[in-house]
Amino acid sequence: MASNQSPSTQNNSDEIDLGQLFQLIGRGFNAIFRWFLRVFLYFKKNLLILIGLVIVGLAIGYGLNQISSKKYKSEVIVKPQLESKNYLYDVVNEIQSNIQAKDTMFFKAMGINGIDFTGLKIQIARVAEVSNSESDLKYLELLQSFENTDAIADIVRAELQNKSSFNHRITIYYNNAEFGKEFAKKVMDYINSNTYFNGLLEIHRTNAQNRIAQDEKLLKQVDEIIVNYTNSLAQSGNSNSSDKIILDNQEQVNIADIFEYKTSLIRDIETKKLELEERTAPVSIINLGQTQVEHKSFFGKSIVLIPIIFISTFFIFSALIYLNKKSKSIM
Repeated sequence: MASNQSPSTQNNSDEIDLGQLFQLIGRGFNAIFRWFLRVFLYFKKNLLILIGLVIVGLAIGYGLNQISSKKYKSEVIVKPQLESKNYLYDVVNEIQSNIQAKDTMFFKAMGINGIDFTGLKIQIARVAEVSNSESDLKYLELLQSFENTDAIADIVRAELQNKSSFNHRITIYYNNAEFGKEFAKKVMDYINSNTYFNGLLEIHRTNAQNRIAQDEKLLKQVDEIIVNYTNSLAQSGNSNSSDKIILDNQEQVNIADIFEYKTSLIRDIETKKLELEERTAPVSIINLGQTQVEHKSFFGKSIVLIPIIFISTFFIFSALIYLNKKSKSIM
């Protein structure tokens, strides 16, 4: 008899549990609905106050934007030469430290008189380069074609130099547009006035000029050898002549090696001329940017920030009043 009643009792228990579950879910939805309703009634009750705070905040923010002076900046793109990157960062930090200390004597030594420290600041950062994996792969495939040539050493050397010597951006912030442009030029003159690096630079330029002069002499001699070889072929009229040249010391040289040597001389002259063009200062100036207005972020503008502060203050004040009422009801 007891065994026949147990399934019925279990079914009733399951129905009671499901009923309680649905009641809890219904109460949860009702609580959420009541919360949204209270929020709606709160905003409806204080709508005029919120609108007024937004209007007043926008008006005050607009007024402050009109009163406050504009801020400017100049960006100088530079490239360190002769491993002068650490020096570049050190000297920029030195200038910034003297700006913070408002050391007028330091800037007078730079040739800057009557410096305006208001809003003045200098920063430096590496210029990020965009890498393209597809183009890098094609470059490596092209590099394989020079694998067994003498040019591979020059190419790898140039590539390592490019990878280790990034461009850098020096950013100068200021409030006086006319002063800022002159200040940027004086800063670059001061950076490039280093005696040690200028001495090294002069040695490198002298070596490059001597190398070019020597290569041009050798190139002239190679051209004479090629011309003599061509004339001898024309006089003999034999197209099946040996492709080797007999020099004065009776040494035979392959004509293909002569042409390859000529190409290497031309390439070396081009490289040294490029060095002379690039290495004119310890820190080469790629672009001395013009004065530009500094654009602030959206939340950094007072026309937006002040209304947000007013509304946030109102919400905090309302919450404190509500908590105060609840605490009195409990007591």
